Amino acid sequence: MGLRENTAYAQELQNKKKTAVFEQRHTQNQTDKSDIIIINPTPRTKSTHNFSLTFDNCTLSPSPHIRNLGVIFDSQLKFDHHINHITRTAFFHLKNIARLRPSLTFSAAETLIHAFITSRLDYCNSILYGSSSKVLNKLQYIQNSAARLLTHTRSRDHITPVLQNLHWLPITHRIQFKILLLTHKALNNQAPSYLSDLLHHHTPSRNLRSSHGNLLSPPTRTKHRTWGDRAFSIAAPSLWNSLPKPIRDCTNINNFKTLLKTHLFKLAFNV
Repeated sequence: MGLRENTAYAQELQNKKKTAVFEQRHTQNQTDKSDIIIINPTPRTKSTHNFSLTFDNCTLSPSPHIRNLGVIFDSQLKFDHHINHITRTAFFHLKNIARLRPSLTFSAAETLIHAFITSRLDYCNSILYGSSSKVLNKLQYIQNSAARLLTHTRSRDHITPVLQNLHWLPITHRIQFKILLLTHKALNNQAPSYLSDLLHHHTPSRNLRSSHGNLLSPPTRTKHRTWGDRAFSIAAPSLWNSLPKPIRDCTNINNFKTLLKTHLFKLAFNV
């Protein structure tokens, strides 16, 4: 083997060594950033108190809450930390918008509120379906505060007419809107298969009127209503089957959004 071959061979070994060191450091860095969480009902929390997981010579213990895609999960799916984070961020931006409000037109102020407040209220809000009223009321308070700021409504004035005039759906109905929109996309091949596979059309054994109603198979009864009923496979059929047939039969997504918002708006404000 000549000098040139020896040099090339040594260079190749050096490159492999650098690659191995880089991969080891990369794996170590990823392990250091890893978190685990055990989601279970309150009565079973003590049974997992001493649980730990060893991965790549690193021992991980369950965290009380972790962040995933901007959502803070807790072990009991109460989402208290997530809602508190949204509340702090939203009111920080509301205070800044309030300073600018005297210099802003109605349209400009509404744009800012939708960009900094409404977008946070709507982000991944479908996971809050079935949450306690205590949790949802905090988000509703944020929306109410934004509406008062936009319309110069006093705190002692009733907020429902203000939301109705703004055509803003309340928080609970916004969550339902998101789930029903995902359901529509799943039924029309516009959603990932892991969502579409959870939904099944209702096919009665006999030729009934419901055979052509574009209904979904009713969900099975869950053991834990506060947990199981919040699953997409349970919530989606329940909400979908409650829609009027013209809305269920609408295949155009833009028309579906319009019809759905009108329907939820009437339910929210009894109009």
